[in-house]
Amino acid sequence: MATRPLLRQRAIVPTAVAACALTTILFPSTIVHAEAPPEASHLARKPIYDDLPPLRPKSQTSNDNNDKSFAPSTISPTPTDRLASQIRRARLTFHTYSSFTEDSFNNLMSNLLTRERSFTSTIASLAPPPTSHERIMPGALYVLVAAMSGSILTRNRNILLRATAPFAVGVGAAWIVVPVTTRNVADLVWRYEERVPLVAENHLRVRGAAIEGWKQIKERGESVRRWSDESFRDGREAIEGWVRQGR
Repeated sequence: MATRPLLRQRAIVPTAVAACALTTILFPSTIVHAEAPPEASHLARKPIYDDLPPLRPKSQTSNDNNDKSFAPSTISPTPTDRLASQIRRARLTFHTYSSFTEDSFNNLMSNLLTRERSFTSTIASLAPPPTSHERIMPGALYVLVAAMSGSILTRNRNILLRATAPFAVGVGAAWIVVPVTTRNVADLVWRYEERVPLVAENHLRVRGAAIEGWKQIKERGESVRRWSDESFRDGREAIEGWVRQGR
């Protein structure tokens, strides 16, 4: 009899537990995680993860990337970048000036070598050919002595004669002693004179006058020689006639 209340209490506990479970299932007061929460509760709760950006079309994303690639960078360069930029600029400047100096030096040396070859070839072209048997060294001494003699002969004359006589006598002696070398020198001088038309025209005029004067001198010399021969012959015949008559 004493154990009946205990057995009755033990029978009430499972009944109460079963009733609570049935009430919870039929009338739930909490939200099960598998169910979708209402909108109000979703706004009240703080999400665990950050809000993800809304998805955009692929074409719009590529356009935005292109705009960002062409957009100017607002990041300021670091001191290392500025130092590298200055070093690059200094290297380019040094390379430019060194290249310019090297090119100028090469052009100068090429010019000097070209002029040297031109000068040596010009001097070599003035020498007479071996077949002419003309020797320059004694001929040049003879020309120098002739020019000095012309200066000595005209030392008491006017300034114009003293300036032109040695040159004229030296040129005449050169044409007589070393004609081939003198012809080569005259051709070289004429090539340089052709670069200045006025000088070339005056040279031709003076040369023509000199040739014409030489022709006149030769003609007068021939006439004087013929007259002297005739006079000498006439005088000899007259003397021979006197000698015959005296006998």
